[in-house]
Amino acid sequence: MDLFSHLLAPTDGSSLSREAAERAVVIAAAMKARVTFFHAKPERRMSFFGGEGGGYVDQMPAEEFDRQTQQQARAHLDELAALARAAGVQSEGVIADAGAPYEGIIEVASARGCDLIVMASHGRRGIKSLILGSETQKVLTQSKIPVLVYR
Repeated sequence: MDLFSHLLAPTDGSSLSREAAERAVVIAAAMKARVTFFHAKPERRMSFFGGEGGGYVDQMPAEEFDRQTQQQARAHLDELAALARAAGVQSEGVIADAGAPYEGIIEVASARGCDLIVMASHGRRGIKSLILGSETQKVLTQSKIPVLVYR
């Protein structure tokens, strides 16, 4: 019996999260496990303009933002699915709205019956992650499912 049978590989499209997803495929192949690749759709941001009496302005219409983010996420997940297929690993891709990515990661891992989360040590958050705490750190502290962190 293999230790893990269903891995969750969250990805945000960054090169490090892609490397972690690729590593998840290698692990899954060795354990004859399957992989669910997960992408949390980003929140739509608005810009603030003006001083007193200013307001928020949309940079892009909501429908266009949704279309573009869905298209980018699907293309990324399709690339990862092709890697899994080439390695003989069964996979699926999930895109979901999540208030916070770490909540989406934990929710999808639980709902799909994943028994290991394989994720990068950090994504594209940069210096903000040092101040706010990275999504990986939040998953590590909140998840009841084991987490393997790829660095």
